[in-house]
Amino acid sequence: MSIEFDISNQYLRSNRKKGFISFISGVSMVGLILGVMTLVTVLSVMNGFHQELRDRVLSAISHSTVSEYDGSLSNWKELQVSINQNTRVIASSPYIEKYALLNTSSGAQGISVRGIIPKLEKQTSILLDKIKFGDSQLTKSSILIGSGLATQLGASLGNKVTLLTPELSSSIIGIQPRFKRFTISGIFDAGINEYDNNLAFIQLNQAQKLYSMKNKVSGIRLKVDDLFQAKEITHEVVNALGDHQYYGIDWTRQKANFIKALNLEKQMIGIILSLIIAVAAFNIVSMMVMVVTDKTADIAILRTLGMTPKRIVKIFFYQGLTIGVVGIIIGLILGVLLSLNIENIVSGIESILGFEFFPKDVFYINRFPSEIHLNDIIKVALGAFVLIILASIYPAKRAGKVVIAKVLNHE
Repeated sequence: MSIEFDISNQYLRSNRKKGFISFISGVSMVGLILGVMTLVTVLSVMNGFHQELRDRVLSAISHSTVSEYDGSLSNWKELQVSINQNTRVIASSPYIEKYALLNTSSGAQGISVRGIIPKLEKQTSILLDKIKFGDSQLTKSSILIGSGLATQLGASLGNKVTLLTPELSSSIIGIQPRFKRFTISGIFDAGINEYDNNLAFIQLNQAQKLYSMKNKVSGIRLKVDDLFQAKEITHEVVNALGDHQYYGIDWTRQKANFIKALNLEKQMIGIILSLIIAVAAFNIVSMMVMVVTDKTADIAILRTLGMTPKRIVKIFFYQGLTIGVVGIIIGLILGVLLSLNIENIVSGIESILGFEFFPKDVFYINRFPSEIHLNDIIKVALGAFVLIILASIYPAKRAGKVVIAKVLNHE
């Protein structure tokens, strides 16, 4: 170790004997510890929430879809066989996705209607596994709707509903929209408003009749073995079909705005919480200025003993750096420990206070999921370290500029 580092450590120990400076040093370090700990914890909790949201959304939609540019597939059975030959495709299911007006005795609501084959749909989406009332079996006269939609329309299991489509049909009374009466056989609750409030399932062949699609479907939904390589796998599948009339859309394009919003939210929260560390760094600046002022006599003595201003700067730079590094390490450790145990801690606080932070009947995510990412830890540590370096430079340079003649005259 250099002599400068040894002297800086001696100053740190000697400061503990001086009440006010010791108090300011402690406050500065505690502020840094709390800032780093808070940032690590909040980022980890946000990672957990984002992962929970992504899992819910991506489990409800397909990893990708394949269709023609006109929005329909005529030879979908042959295409599905060809698609399933790709070893990276776990499952596939045909679907028809159209809009309709759902009428009940209590009101009407515009919805998205999805025609499916239940057995195949279950392999590409979990929506049919989220049945709250009834079951997921579909007959030619049954329909599945979301829990939010059921609440809005005042509908319940076994109620009759009318599905009114934009397709027109001719009859003896003239041209009128196609419609069909259905019985609600199941109500699902996916925990996602987009589906719970606006989606209904009917049999694929019934959707083909209602929307005059004959033997066509809107497309084929895919589930692949690697979620994060869905784009590449979809590209492989489309190329293997050997015709330019087909195209594929993976989940990163389907939910591009959703993913961007999550990432932007995390970035903005990270920037805002970084201000806590910045405030702690400014506290270190003020504390180090006080230390330099307190040690002017020592600085003068060291200068008379032959120590150069550059080495004096190093002494106080090392002192500020030591306080910062210790604070960062303790903050990171506490942040990781808090992130790993956040759910238990929150549960304990809820039991003590007697209320829930996220009631089950209000929030879809009623817990504090946490997921620690190493790159977040590294970014927090590096960011805090840079701020500490900047905070230590000014007081250290000020120590190097002490005029020893003035100090010795006063002494």
